[in-house]
Amino acid sequence: MTTFTDSAYTALQLITSLDSGLLTIVGRSLSVSATACAFACVLGLILGAWLGVARFAGRGAVLTVLNTFLALPSVVVGLVVYLLLSRTGPLGYLGWLFSFKAMVIAQGLLVLPVVTVLTRQVVEDAESLHGEQLRSLGASPLMRSLLLAWDERYALLTVLIASFGRAISEVGAVMIVGGNIDGFTRVMTTAIALETSKGDLPLALGLGLILLSVVLFLNVLIALVRRWREGREAGSVPALPLGAAV
Repeated sequence: MTTFTDSAYTALQLITSLDSGLLTIVGRSLSVSATACAFACVLGLILGAWLGVARFAGRGAVLTVLNTFLALPSVVVGLVVYLLLSRTGPLGYLGWLFSFKAMVIAQGLLVLPVVTVLTRQVVEDAESLHGEQLRSLGASPLMRSLLLAWDERYALLTVLIASFGRAISEVGAVMIVGGNIDGFTRVMTTAIALETSKGDLPLALGLGLILLSVVLFLNVLIALVRRWREGREAGSVPALPLGAAV
């Protein structure tokens, strides 16, 4: 057999036997990404919904900056967080560098612009359809943002799922601020990079297969949510609960 087939066979054995080392890395990856997404999504949904209805001087500049952050390299985010949390940095007294918390912060900063920009676009599109009606009923900007976000909750659910995929597939930032310490801060992406460089291809391939399965599951989930949403919209006339809410 070739190196690839040997590695693939051993990788499948590691997965099917529920290897403890592999499961530890997978569990930590899911935990870090889920925690980071939880904080980033709460803040991103609020900020994005507000930006979708708010009109103020400099709004275009704010949106330009947020759109720029979408393409921000993860290693740059890792570097910034590293400098903030390093011993000589302004937050060095916290002692969070090379820890779970540092990785959560780095991934959260990567996910936040994604959630904010996509939420803003969804709410702004809804505002163009229903905003005039809401304003005629006396709804404040805050009320409009809440109503429109709730009305587009299925679209926003796909945003949250996509943000988790962005977080769990990231490698640069968590490598820098987490240190890839075995048993403490090693996650799937950093372990794949390390084990490949060490020549431990079965473990790297096993983690790669699990990571690919997670991403595939997320994409299937997004497709199902979209299909469910389209089915609901096809069966009824989309409308905001204006009378009851306002």
